[in-house]
Amino acid sequence: MRLFYNFWGNFAGCYKGRNWLWHILAGVLTYICVVSGFDWSYYLVTRSNILNSIMFPAAILGGLLPILVPLFLLLVGKVRKSIKTIYTAWALGQAGIIALLISDVYKAITGRTHPNFGVTLSADITRVFHFGFLRAGVFWGWPSSHTIVAFAMSLVLIILYPKNKKLGFLVLAYTLYIGFGVSITIHWFSDFIAGAMIGVIVGRVVGRNFKKLIN
Repeated sequence: MRLFYNFWGNFAGCYKGRNWLWHILAGVLTYICVVSGFDWSYYLVTRSNILNSIMFPAAILGGLLPILVPLFLLLVGKVRKSIKTIYTAWALGQAGIIALLISDVYKAITGRTHPNFGVTLSADITRVFHFGFLRAGVFWGWPSSHTIVAFAMSLVLIILYPKNKKLGFLVLAYTLYIGFGVSITIHWFSDFIAGAMIGVIVGRVVGRNFKKLIN
């Protein structure tokens, strides 16, 4: 099974070279968004029932598509006997797993408090973190798992199919919808930004390695 092809090597690769700097930068930008009050201002500006209705499906799609798309591609690849399609499915699956693993580790350590969807907050809680280990679980918090997984898997597709401009546009639109969607509903803006930055690193590492394998 190619799902775990060079898995730990790719995981480590997300921190090799200059890649670790992007993790640091994600933290720095989060700090800036928090202390400057931008996270809270963004939250207040985006309070809208209509906007929430439009963006909430992002939380659902961002959780289901990373599972369904690789399975669908794997089935299509088996039926059509397309090695590239099969390897694309494995690459997407691995990118999603690594992205989720990284985000869960960070969430377990930072324990950031999240905004409650459907409940308008009256007090600024964007600065509330519970640093330690598993002090606030791994389901919510920093960075956004939806965003990091979406960006990681989308970049894999862009790397494996660089000439398919329509696909590139589609996955870009998808990642932005997921990212902005969760930043308006179940996450803070900085959770989205950090997830996007780390997701790009994961997608680039996994995508490049699987591209070598396919070639």
